Amino acid sequence: MSEVIMTASLASPKKRREFSLRNRALPWIIPSLLAGPLLVYLAVFYTIPVLAMLLRSLNDPGWSLNHYAALFSDAIFLKVFWITLRTAWVVTLGCLILGYPVALSLSRARSSAPIIMIAILLPFWTSVLVRSYAWMVLLGRHGVINEGLLALGILEQPLRVLNTTMATHIAMIHILLPYIILPIANSLRQIDPSLERAASGLGATPWATFSQVTLPLSMPGVVAGVLLVFVMALGFYITPALVGGSSDISLSMLIAQQVELLNWGYAATLSVVLLAATLGLIGVAQLVPGVGNAFRLNK
Repeated sequence: MSEVIMTASLASPKKRREFSLRNRALPWIIPSLLAGPLLVYLAVFYTIPVLAMLLRSLNDPGWSLNHYAALFSDAIFLKVFWITLRTAWVVTLGCLILGYPVALSLSRARSSAPIIMIAILLPFWTSVLVRSYAWMVLLGRHGVINEGLLALGILEQPLRVLNTTMATHIAMIHILLPYIILPIANSLRQIDPSLERAASGLGATPWATFSQVTLPLSMPGVVAGVLLVFVMALGFYITPALVGGSSDISLSMLIAQQVELLNWGYAATLSVVLLAATLGLIGVAQLVPGVGNAFRLNK
């Protein structure tokens, strides 16, 4: 009997260590099992196609870097890439100018906050294709805006707004606006209200309080929203194709044209360049203090 008790007492520390190791491994095993289906899905439908695209840019028709070398001397690519960057910058700036006041009012509102949120999300829940067609109806030569201005006597003949650069910017700003409002509003909500009250109590004017307290503390949300809108604007296709003009071809439209011409190698090369530019922007944004936290889970 004493030998049994002694054996159990000697084995118990080992069992306790095994139990402790299992408890330490359990928090890692469960998330891995839960994330497993998503990882498989991304590997099959994202990683493998991206790798195939990269290989096609190198081995079509033969293994070489000719497609990439030709880009630097391709005037069409350089022009289209500049148009894409310019459009993304203008749209992002327009979203920031229009979205920050809305985000500020959303973070400060109390009873009217649900109404503001519905006004922001209602267009967001509508298809991009439907909203693009709606802008075609509004901005057309015989659209609602032109007909209304003609009826009021403000115009003598319809304005040509549709299929112009301005139409592309207007439609894209409208579609991408919620993507910058929500991150900024979330950042503004996290600011301690006592900081603004303290600044006011020390004699700061409302503008000084905003510029020296509110705006700097909301910069992580601003940069995150700007990055999100800019990256999405780089790859926008439907709206520029429907609303924009023939002189404002974006990089995504050029890729689609090359696919239609069955020029798979060049299309894959353009896609890799667009992906590299997007990843580069995200990498640079991660270096901005406080912005990286917007893309990480809180520990």
